Amino acid sequence: MRSFQLSNGVLIPAVGLGTFRIRGDEVERVVKYAVEKCNYQLIDTAGIYRNEAAIGNAVKELGCRADIFLTSKLSPHHQGYEEAKTAFAKSISDLQVSYLDLYLIHWPGKSGQKVENPDNESARAGSWKALEELYNVGKIRAIGVSNYTVRHLEQLEKTATLLPHVVQNEYHPLLANDPVPEWCRSRGIIFQSYSTLGEGHLVKEQEKYPILTRLSDKYKVSISQILLRWSLQKGIPVVPKSTKEAHLEQNIDVYHFEIDHDDMLQVDQLHCGQKFCWNSVNVY
Repeated sequence: MRSFQLSNGVLIPAVGLGTFRIRGDEVERVVKYAVEKCNYQLIDTAGIYRNEAAIGNAVKELGCRADIFLTSKLSPHHQGYEEAKTAFAKSISDLQVSYLDLYLIHWPGKSGQKVENPDNESARAGSWKALEELYNVGKIRAIGVSNYTVRHLEQLEKTATLLPHVVQNEYHPLLANDPVPEWCRSRGIIFQSYSTLGEGHLVKEQEKYPILTRLSDKYKVSISQILLRWSLQKGIPVVPKSTKEAHLEQNIDVYHFEIDHDDMLQVDQLHCGQKFCWNSVNVY
C-alpha cells in the first residue's frame, strides 16, 4: 500500500475506506471485505457516524489492529476540552482499541451554538488542547482537524503548541483551487480529501463533465478511478466510501496508470467552487 509521511514520521495510507452512513452489519461486512480482499489499511470513522462499535467488532474479528490505520473524529456535540477527552475515551472503548492512529476535530463549531457565536473559537481551542495532551501521552499517533477553512487554521496556528498532522476536507475537481491544500503544504501538513467523487455527482452527471468521460476512455479506467488518481497525483490522500464490492476493488486500484500533465490541468479547470458537503465558512 502506498503511503504519505506525516510531519512526525507516521505513515498514512494513500487510500482509505470512508464509512459515513454505513452502519451495523453492513459496515462490518464492508470493512472485512475491504481489508481481507482488497488490502485496505485505513478505516475512517467518526463519533457522529454511529458505527464505531460495529467497526471495532470487524477489526477485532480480523485480528489485524496493528496493520490498520484507524481514524476517528470528535463530534461537534462534544466540542471543548473536557468533552473532547470524554468523547475520545468513548470512541476507543467502542472501537475496542487502546489508541487511535489519527483523531480529528470533525467541525470548527459546537452543536447547538449559533455559527456566529465567538464561543466556537474557544471551544475548538479547548478541544485542540485535549488532542495535544492525548497525543503527548501516546493515546493518538497523529492529530488533526476536518472542515476547517484557512481562517480557522490560522486561528489554530496562533494558539496551538502542535500544528495538525492532517487536515481532512471535501476536495474534488470542482474545488481544485481551494486554498486549504496549499496552506497545508506550505506548513508540512498532509491534506486529505473526502468526497473526492463530489458525493457521486461527478460520476453520475457525466454529461456535465465530458473531460472525465474522455479520460476514463483514454486510460481505460472508471471515472471514479480518474478522480481518485487526480487527487493522489496532487499529493492528496483519499478516503472514498462504497458498500459495493466492485467499487471497493476499483477505488484502491489506482496505481497502475498515471494521468498526463496536460490532462491533470484540464481536470483542474473544472474548478467552480462548488461544495456538496458541510460548508464551515460562516462558523466564527
